[in-house]
Amino acid sequence: MPTLPPTPGRRLLAVSDLHVGVADNVPIMESLRPETDEDWLIVAGDVAERAEDVENALKLLASRFSKVVWAPGNHELWTPKSDPVELRGEARYAYLVELCRGLGISTPEDPYPVWEGEGGPVAVAPLFTLYDYSWRTPKAADKAQSLAQAHEAGIVCTDEYLLHPDPYPAADDWCRARVAATEARLAAHDPSLPLVLVNHWPLVREPTDVMTYPEFVQWCGTDLTRDWHRRFTTAAVVYGHLHIPRTTWYDGVRFEEVSIGYPREWRRRGHPKGLLRQILPYPA
Repeated sequence: MPTLPPTPGRRLLAVSDLHVGVADNVPIMESLRPETDEDWLIVAGDVAERAEDVENALKLLASRFSKVVWAPGNHELWTPKSDPVELRGEARYAYLVELCRGLGISTPEDPYPVWEGEGGPVAVAPLFTLYDYSWRTPKAADKAQSLAQAHEAGIVCTDEYLLHPDPYPAADDWCRARVAATEARLAAHDPSLPLVLVNHWPLVREPTDVMTYPEFVQWCGTDLTRDWHRRFTTAAVVYGHLHIPRTTWYDGVRFEEVSIGYPREWRRRGHPKGLLRQILPYPA
């Protein structure tokens, strides 16, 4: 396919897990700015819990960056009692998609925007896959046993109380539906145009190996996406959720965990990769 020459100075940047519902994270979000008028920003989920906070943060970022691409995290999908937007599950997700579209932000329901810059062109593909409890605790035989071990250890994701999968019976049913629809779109994509895959949850399990609490891993992804970076022409994978910002490589593909995380985390470790991660051009 014909492409334009790269735009000098343009950058494809990424961040996730801004958690602006926490007061100390708001100044971090407000400090995020592009270096050029052509910079794009990927936001890989967990902006906030309340719909109003999500909208305000994304509206500010969309006013600063040339293009914003959003993939939902689990926190946006919560239905907290304090939120006037009482939508649940798929209806809440649809509400957030329309909110983003009104701000000119690309979502997993839109055509993949093409970034034309050094290291490109690439199609930036925001995904929404959830998790299906296939990343069970080491000694669990099935989902029920894995969940029981998490409850016994006191390590239970708040999703179990605030993320409602309506109209699906459970989160893993919603996950399987999302994976099937997403996989079909990726399979139909022109393989000559590389992808930057953007998902809140890691596409492979390996990044969770360093997590302190193995009981939490079951809320971190699904085996159904483990080969996507190999099956589809992938320039890079961007994700968050784990609050362990770092760069890793799997099968020769670069994976970037781009989360800010909670104040108790970033005060301890700082921001070793910076507040905004440069995805392209890759600063090797």
